Amino acid sequence: MLFSVFIGNAQDKKLTITDAVRGGYTTFYPKGLDQFQWVPNSNQFSQVVTENGVRKILIQEVDKTQNGATKTISLEEINTAYKKLNDTLSLKNLPGFSWLDKNNIKFASNGQLLSYHVGDKTCKVLCKYNPAEMEYAEFNPNSTAVAYVKEENIYISKDPNAEDIKITVDGGKGIVYGQAVHRSEFGIHNGLFWSESGQKLAYYRMDEKMVTQYPLYNLKDRPATGNQIRYPVAGDKSHHVHVAVYNTLTDKTVFIKTGEPLDQYLTNVTWSPDDKIIYIAIVNRAQNHMWLRSYNAETGDFIKTLFDEHNEKYVEPEHGLFFLKNDPTKFIWFSERDGYDHLYLFGTDGVLIKQLTKGKWVVTDYLGTDAKGEMLYMVATAESPLERHLYCVNMKNGKMQRLSKDEGVHNFKANSDFSLFYDDYNNANTPRKVQILNNEGGVKEVLATADNTLKEYKMAETTTGSLKANDGTQLYYRLYKPINFDPNKKYPVVVYLYNGPHLQLVTNNWMGGLNLWYHYMAQNGYAVFILDGRGSSNRGLNFENAVHG
Repeated sequence: MLFSVFIGNAQDKKLTITDAVRGGYTTFYPKGLDQFQWVPNSNQFSQVVTENGVRKILIQEVDKTQNGATKTISLEEINTAYKKLNDTLSLKNLPGFSWLDKNNIKFASNGQLLSYHVGDKTCKVLCKYNPAEMEYAEFNPNSTAVAYVKEENIYISKDPNAEDIKITVDGGKGIVYGQAVHRSEFGIHNGLFWSESGQKLAYYRMDEKMVTQYPLYNLKDRPATGNQIRYPVAGDKSHHVHVAVYNTLTDKTVFIKTGEPLDQYLTNVTWSPDDKIIYIAIVNRAQNHMWLRSYNAETGDFIKTLFDEHNEKYVEPEHGLFFLKNDPTKFIWFSERDGYDHLYLFGTDGVLIKQLTKGKWVVTDYLGTDAKGEMLYMVATAESPLERHLYCVNMKNGKMQRLSKDEGVHNFKANSDFSLFYDDYNNANTPRKVQILNNEGGVKEVLATADNTLKEYKMAETTTGSLKANDGTQLYYRLYKPINFDPNKKYPVVVYLYNGPHLQLVTNNWMGGLNLWYHYMAQNGYAVFILDGRGSSNRGLNFENAVHG
């Protein structure tokens, strides 16, 4: 894949350093839809629009958007309902919200999480919620309770009229509760895990008292100040992590018996759909062996090892178990066991049923399956490492079909039954386009087509292509030429790369991902050369772990 883009050759306006550093995701970011969300269990979606200077929530139905809105929700309507709870309450601005169910949105205000019924136009309090007091927070699935960390301990708020429940007491001075552990590796993003019913909470307890402190300096202060963090340097002692389960009905806590060594990594904590079992992917400290194990959530007892994975360099589980809606005895598992990140179907007995995807490309996102468990939907690089597309896979025969047709990097949101997909994409020649696809890849509606926000600027000619390393490995690059480029002259070159796991710099997107610093340098007489060398993401396990050690 080789393509060049030359934009703004008729203009002379140049970027300022402020534009280059801050403007890419503010001033010049192509416009799409504001706060797009699917309405649960429907073919409706919502967005926030501004009419005559007033922001409101617009709810539309696919296929009927040309005939006007299905519904609108105004700040005035929300406030009318809100004041019925207490006539002193009022919102000054349209609140940030998400959908609780088909009929209710939820939002936070005045230390509470509230719901607003779109049809009845009524408000009710779901639970207490004061973000200012919460270091980390996680709502249960039905939003009737929130678990949060405050002063290193975990609390649960579930009754608006009662005191919050403090479920840990020894947090602090090297004991950390409810936060991401293991330096946020292995797909770990949080430390609070509600069960599907919302009646049980699993959480991390990390003891890092044995870990050497490491100074970080804040150079903004005059003189510079230091902040000590505990950082497990390679070869030194590492923290010890446990997983506990708190039962909101019995007010009892059990610790999962994950055993020794205590410096192993406890990753990808997943609840079974019936709340009875906790699954944990355990990785040794050498990070080259993983065991997926199940535990009794009531007693903490070990049940069984479902399977293990080993690699001479490293294994890296980054996703929990995805249970099938129609059959909770089966789950989908991400694995690089064949050299590329693919999807596998397992039974809860640990038996591999089948490999669902296969090829020299990677699955980057699992979206889900339809209600019958017949079709699986995912995002992958099967077309090109530089692109992201939507695919469906027949769970029975393995047949795979690409659904998104336009080249580029696509981002998707599926509605509840996977019959419709929000598709927000861009490519080297398209700043941004937002559309709705059906589950056969047909375009139902185009919702937004963004203008080129840099059309008045003299931008660098940009070429994306590939070259071969000495061993024949294909490497992708992007080159920004100095403006007014003269092939007979020599120019200084900035070589910009990362070449490490979890990052890919070169993709088929608009303006190189809108990092305008590259263009700023080109406007000032430099060539900028970017390369995704071995070690970069989305090219397979061997390509990535070439930097091991």
